[in-house]
Amino acid sequence: MVPKQAPPAAGAPALTPARDDSSGRRLARGAGRLAWRVLKPALVIALFLLFWEVAPRLGLVDRIFLPPFSTVVQRGEELVRNGQLWDNTSASLGRSLTGFAIAVALAVPAGVAIAWYKPIADFLNPLLELFRNTAALALLPVFILILGIGETSKVAIVVYAGFFPILLNTISGVRAVDPLLVKSAVSLGFSPLRLFQKVILPAAVPTIFTGIRMAASASILVLIATEMSGARAGLGYLITAAQQNFQIPDMYVGIVAIALVGLIHNAVLVTIERRLTRWRPPTDR
Repeated sequence: MVPKQAPPAAGAPALTPARDDSSGRRLARGAGRLAWRVLKPALVIALFLLFWEVAPRLGLVDRIFLPPFSTVVQRGEELVRNGQLWDNTSASLGRSLTGFAIAVALAVPAGVAIAWYKPIADFLNPLLELFRNTAALALLPVFILILGIGETSKVAIVVYAGFFPILLNTISGVRAVDPLLVKSAVSLGFSPLRLFQKVILPAAVPTIFTGIRMAASASILVLIATEMSGARAGLGYLITAAQQNFQIPDMYVGIVAIALVGLIHNAVLVTIERRLTRWRPPTDR
């Protein structure tokens, strides 16, 4: 005969089954990793800015040539209030975005045609090999002589600098598409246009966007260098004019503005790429 279990004593906590909180721990770990991914770059930048602030004040560098970061921020606020920073930034943005858009519109279709049609590739390959190994700034005098010193030559040099990264990555992306995908689409009766729209371009988008992001960086860098040599507005002009007039804080304001423009460019392109490649696993993005 099995003895009866004695009831719990008065005031003693009742025994309950242990809860499985593994999902809660996984959620906490995921939140922690996400927070660290966000905080890590912010922490690195904060440490860099702290060093920039402290080094001139401690005499590690000459504060005349490298003023504290707070001084640069104060001068940046003044340039924002009087409109100089926005005028120069908008001039650079207009040129870079115009040239970048033209480069994308020309390079992507050209890359698809070269990758898909071998006769076109065989015909254009020697010319492409010649020009893609020629630095854009080396051709700046040629662009100025042919197109003048105005806006046209500046936009054209941006187009040239951005064209080849997009073109080469488009060619690589289209040629790397899995042949089984193409054969499957053809067997399903896809027309050539629908094949490009539904199979080729979606599969090549990640590689194409790698070239687009490279072209965005190149367009900004080449434009700034161009503005330093012949312009009356733009961030490159702001930096050069400040250096020549020994307005060192203004020079660093222009450099910081260029860095911010580049970060915003890249963030916008990454967001667009993620929206166009939602079919990919998150770990592949």
